[in-house]
Amino acid sequence: MSDERVFASVKDADVTRAILSSFTETLERHVSSDVVVVGAGPAGLVCARELASGGRKVLLIERNNYLGGGFWIGGFLMNKVTVRHPAQEQFNRLGVRYDKACEGLYVADAPEACSKLIASACDAGVSVLNMTTVEDLIVRRRRVSGVVVNWTPVGALPRQITCVDPISIEAKVVVDATGHDAAVCEKLARRGLLEMAGMGAMDAENAEDAVLAGTGEVFPGIIACGMSVSTVVGTPRMGPTFGAMLLSGCAAARAAGRILDASMGAPARETVRAG
Repeated sequence: MSDERVFASVKDADVTRAILSSFTETLERHVSSDVVVVGAGPAGLVCARELASGGRKVLLIERNNYLGGGFWIGGFLMNKVTVRHPAQEQFNRLGVRYDKACEGLYVADAPEACSKLIASACDAGVSVLNMTTVEDLIVRRRRVSGVVVNWTPVGALPRQITCVDPISIEAKVVVDATGHDAAVCEKLARRGLLEMAGMGAMDAENAEDAVLAGTGEVFPGIIACGMSVSTVVGTPRMGPTFGAMLLSGCAAARAAGRILDASMGAPARETVRAG
């Protein structure tokens, strides 16, 4: 073995210090955020990207160790994703290659589409906490004012050793982009503060317009986005077509921007691109 080094000489402790200091700095910066987006599937990623692009301080929380949700694998473990017109414009923006399957329907490779969407969110300045679960909400004077989080693995521990207290992160707006579970809105429903209709049966042709139309503030301080909309307001499910996810993310970002502007007493400003 050659004695000639390729890599710089760095101590093991230096590696640990670098991780600790960088992570702590990110977490401390976002303990108070403009927007917390919960769920890093396509809707959450687009919403977070659009807000961060407009100069908002955005924290994206994901319970899994990876980002992208079902966008990675498409439908039935076949890694192709479809979008209906006009959502292919989001692919154009990301530089995703796609084919025309039939009039108004486009198909792309899921890994390419998902990885480019994740990269675009990171490039916009979105900060991410993955392996993190929202356990509860901060609610003051009947308005959501943040989230209560813990490490995802804590929930898998035996009950007798799960005395690991969560921490709170304040935010002016919380976006529920947790998909079919609507896991953030469910915290309100459990307390009788929000009535959720439950998702309807499959109807892809009508579901996407319904999800986009229903995207918005469902309780003061909380916005339903993507398939969370379906569970909260009772629209049909749509299966493995993702145009509504992408455009719902844009709509949620616009709704959050209006709330933020109103909270500062500023005239409403368009901070994100139209979907």
